[in-house]
Amino acid sequence: MFRRGKSEAPQGKEEGLLSSILLQHGDVSSDQLSISWVDVAPGSVQRPHRHKPEQVYVIVRGTGRMRVENEEEDVSEGDLVWIPSNAFHGIENRSGDVLSYISAATPAFDLTAFYENRRRLDRSR
Repeated sequence: MFRRGKSEAPQGKEEGLLSSILLQHGDVSSDQLSISWVDVAPGSVQRPHRHKPEQVYVIVRGTGRMRVENEEEDVSEGDLVWIPSNAFHGIENRSGDVLSYISAATPAFDLTAFYENRRRLDRSR
């Protein structure tokens, strides 16, 4: 059995976002799934990005505005948003409360390296 709690998970950080990496490439013998819990601070925006793995966001707390390619919609607790492979996407918390979502991507990828690469790109600008 593999178990990892949010409080002990490796973390990926961006301005206003904290991602707790619950499962990623290399954690288990199968590499079919990556999962993270992301808390988005009030007023914060996830920088729009794209990656090969398809993904879903499941909103577990709060409200926000989700963008997938050229579409934008309001999202709230209980909503699931599917993101196709290589689709440009991001989420914005327009409320005064924390927005939390669980992200699942397949196939699995190294989320720690993904966040570190984004930090390096930010420092080089």
